[in-house]
Amino acid sequence: MERYRFLLSGSGGQGVITMAILLAETASIQEGLMSVQSQSYGPEARGGATRSDVIVADTPILFPKVTQPNILVALTNEAAAKYLPLIRPGGLLLYDSELVQPGERIDAQRIGLPMYRATREKLGRTVAFNICVLGALVSLTEIVRLPSVRKTLEKNFVPAHHEANKTALGLGVELAKPHSWDRY
Repeated sequence: MERYRFLLSGSGGQGVITMAILLAETASIQEGLMSVQSQSYGPEARGGATRSDVIVADTPILFPKVTQPNILVALTNEAAAKYLPLIRPGGLLLYDSELVQPGERIDAQRIGLPMYRATREKLGRTVAFNICVLGALVSLTEIVRLPSVRKTLEKNFVPAHHEANKTALGLGVELAKPHSWDRY
């Protein structure tokens, strides 16, 4: 298996860290892979810069930080501007097409999806936006199986959130379906 280096970025309140924890937990507990997750964020609780790194592999991971991601998720223009220069050539940039306008030329495949708007329209609110992004990310990378993600979601959220999470996850998968990541 290829080593996957995810850098998930956005602003506080978008659920970036929760998304990273769910991805790493699904990979390790549900799929039996090795994974590490680390995070950093600005001093503001909401609205500050947020970054979370996830590495998934089938061999030991010796360093927990991502220095050159092969998958970058950017949910704000600031995050895209800051982290686009780090992306590995041939990598994948997943971004919300209505929140982010990546302007820099990069040697990576760009996939912009209207995840925020779609979540708001489908659920009437955006609280599960990060779960929609997770669905698109899992669909594009195929790093873990969707039933495994569903198990992780059910384990980590109270039953009142299960239906919205299931809907948001499926929405992300549907948005990503017409696209594929042409790995290297």
